Amino acid sequence: MIKHIVMWRLKDAAHGNDRRTNAFLIKEKLEALRGRIPGMIAIEAGVDFSASESSGDVVLYSEFVDRAALDAYQENPEHLLLKPFIGEAALDRRVVDYEV
Repeated sequence: MIKHIVMWRLKDAAHGNDRRTNAFLIKEKLEALRGRIPGMIAIEAGVDFSASESSGDVVLYSEFVDRAALDAYQENPEHLLLKPFIGEAALDRRVVDYEV
């Protein structure tokens, strides 16, 4: 199994929204992928409440059956539709993929 974790820090404003609004929109858009991506076992997204200097604003936690499923997800049209919205809102992105 593959675990795919992504954290974003967001710009103060993008898409005419403030950071917190965009964080919840990103969470909603990511979680809408549940059940729609072949090989994806689990997906959840969270919005940070700590607002510390070192925290991100949004986190994605997802699991895939194998590396091929993760690779396919990266090119899945439904996933690709989210990238422009998230990319415009994001200030920074960190990702960790690992196998268990």
